[in-house]
Formats: sequence, structure tokens, C-alpha cells
Amino acid sequence: MDRIKLALENATYTKAICIGQGILGETARIFKEQFPGKRAIIIACKRTYDIEGKDIAVILRNACIEQDAPYIFDEPEMHAEWKYIDRLDAILKTTEAIPIAIGSGTINDITKLSSYHTNRPYMIVATAASMDGYVAFGASITKDGAKTTFPCASPQAVIADIDVLATAPQKMTASGYADLFAKVPAGADWILADALGIEPIDPVAFSIVQDGLHDALSDPAGARDGNPKALRGLIEGLMLGGFAMQAYPKSSRPASGADHQFSHLLNMEHFVMHNGQAPSHGFQVSIGTLLSLSFYESLLETDVNSIDIEKCIQAWPDLATQEQQALKMFEGTDFPTLGATEIKAKYISSDALREQLQLFKDKWDETRPRLKRQLVPVAEAVKRLRTVGAPTTPEDIDLPRTRLRNSIIPALSIRRRFTILDLGLRTCQLDRWTDHLFGKGGLWETN
Repeated sequence: MDRIKLALENATYTKAICIGQGILGETARIFKEQFPGKRAIIIACKRTYDIEGKDIAVILRNACIEQDAPYIFDEPEMHAEWKYIDRLDAILKTTEAIPIAIGSGTINDITKLSSYHTNRPYMIVATAASMDGYVAFGASITKDGAKTTFPCASPQAVIADIDVLATAPQKMTASGYADLFAKVPAGADWILADALGIEPIDPVAFSIVQDGLHDALSDPAGARDGNPKALRGLIEGLMLGGFAMQAYPKSSRPASGADHQFSHLLNMEHFVMHNGQAPSHGFQVSIGTLLSLSFYESLLETDVNSIDIEKCIQAWPDLATQEQQALKMFEGTDFPTLGATEIKAKYISSDALREQLQLFKDKWDETRPRLKRQLVPVAEAVKRLRTVGAPTTPEDIDLPRTRLRNSIIPALSIRRRFTILDLGLRTCQLDRWTDHLFGKGGLWETN
């Protein structure tokens, strides 16, 4: 548990975490330690209340912890949307009870933000190893059509019973595995940003996420089958991603890069599969991860010394042009000005770009080995993701390949974070990398 200990020592909000088999009964002890003398209110959806919530209510009652009536969301297809924030805000304003969220991504994010709105801490009982947001610093909520991370406090305490996680639908575990795998290219994105002096690596936050990451991803079949050791490694890895964001409160940089930008874009565009449901966050990220890894493979095969810096400068539009392009790109969407805002935030002048590209070339012999140590080959990533049950082709989530190909520049434009997409654009390599991925013989060949 050394990494968990390191994470807790550097956490801003979370003070206690309990991961193990058969530990659901620890909920009462940890609640009393963290919130002495307080009442509790269970927040759950119908499924999680029926499976774990009723047991936790009994555990609390037997420990003489007073409880408000539980609040149960009864919507069959519930997502993290603002209307649920308004609803839970209204409930929590009528009580001083401490929320105990029982669920995974949606329930956790809604409880997290509503607890913050009503000025109180909360705790979470995880029900699936499905995503990395349990202890993250913010809540990812869709408001006014845009998927936005709202700053708010992480849970003060966390319970993750491996036996409970093993009962979650297999696709939720696959989603969590894919979300954890995304930390591989996300770490590479930070290495690039660090090498170019754009965003230096925070050694503590980077270590929390990356140390042991490859071990946690080493047994996809075990995770799929509910093997306790594999599930423990998976949930610890996911929790550590959130802890890293507490240790690095500037942004979610330690846990996400270009891989997540595709997911955010799909959410903002209200993308749904043929059955009318949106793919899970992890399933969307699975596709973004493979795209990022493919671009990194192309980068590692690029003759960086042959990049014509002056040609790249000539191809680099000025800020006004880029802002206009972004406004046109997102015209008619729910977020018409977002692209222009984010492009402006990360824009650099032609002179600055010349210096940046020269620095990239000068440091390539140092940067390339760092990236090779960080990355996983695309073929190996496909094998592992397929084994765990995560999507490995766009059509696995009913996403047309042409739509994914056309989303590369929009995905680049909705976040100011520097990633492999930005490097490809600035070095005039992005089209070539895209052709390699979607062209004849590519991973996702498109006619």
C-alpha cells in the first residue's frame, strides 16, 4: 500500500481509504472516525441501493449511527447531468447529514458536487472498478450541453470492497480498465509538455499515477474474471489517478490527455449508440487511447531531424485565423465559443513556435527514450483491451470511422492542454499520422 500511503500524504481532501475483501462492514467504523457525532444519509441509485445500500443502512444502524431516509435516484439510464445536481442540492439543504454515496461515476460526481454546494464533506462506497474519478478533485457534469469538470472537494473517506467490485457488470470493469490504460498515453503527453517547457512534470503527482501502472494493467483476463488480485490492482490504480489530481490541483493533467479529449467531445456532441445510449466514459476513452498510441508510434518512427521548421511556421495560422476557424468549427453546437477560447489559451506566435520546434528537435534524443519507456505498443494495447472486453474499433461503440477521423482537430480544440495532437499539428505531421491510422493497412482502415 506504499503508493496509497504516498497518495494520502499528498491528498488535499481524502483522509481515509479502505480497500480489501469483505470490508463493507468497515463503513460504520470509518464514518464514526471521520464524522464523529454526525448523522448519515445514503445517496444511491435503485440498483446500488438494492445490492449494497440496504446492507450499509443495517451496518450503520447496528453501529448506532443516526440516518436520514436514503435518497434514491430511480432513473433507469442516469447520467451525470445538472438536473440531478439541482435535485440533490434541494435534498441536502434540508439536513446537516453527511452523505454516503453508494455507486460509481455518476452517483459519486453528483454527490460530490452537491456536497460541495451545501458545504459539507462526504464519503463514497465504490461499487465498481469502472473509472478514476472516485477521489478526483472535481466532478464531471454535463451542463448546458457541455461536459465540464466543476471544481469541488473529493470524498473525505472511501470504501472499496473487492467482493462488491467483483459483482459489478463485467462491462463496468472493462470500462475501468480502459480508463486506467489511458494513463499510459496521458503520461506520454505530460512527458512531451515537460520536454518542451510547456507544463513541467510534478514528480509526486506523476509518480502516484505512473509507478506501478504497468503492473496494474498486466492481467486483463484476471480483471475480467473478477480475480481479487487483479481487481485490487485495478481499483488501486484508478484511485491513484484521482489522488494524483488532488496532489496536482491545477488540472486533471496527471490522469488524462488527448485520449480523454475524444470522450469529452463525444459527450458534448450528445453522441449515442444505435440503442440510444451513450457509451461509457471508459469505452470512449478506450478508442481515444488507441488513437493516441497510434500517433505515438508514428512519432517514434518519424525522422525528427528532417522536420522543416520554416515550412511549419508558414503553415501556422495567426491567432485571429485560428479563432475564426474554431468558431466556424463549432457553429451551431451547444458550445460555440469554447474552441476559440481554448485555442487562444494555448496559442503561440510564429517566433515562439520556431523556438519550440527547435527545442523539440534538440531534445529528441533525450525525449524519445522517455516516451519508449512510457508507452505500450498498439498491438499489445489492442490485445489487452479486447481481452478485458473493452472496445478496440470505433464501430464497437457504433462510431463511424470517418466521424472519428474528422473529430481529431475538434478534439484538439476543446482543451488547452498540450498533447500529441498539438505536437502533430505544429510539426505538420498530423495528417501523415492520421493517414497511417485510417489509410490502407492501418489499424482502422477507412475506404
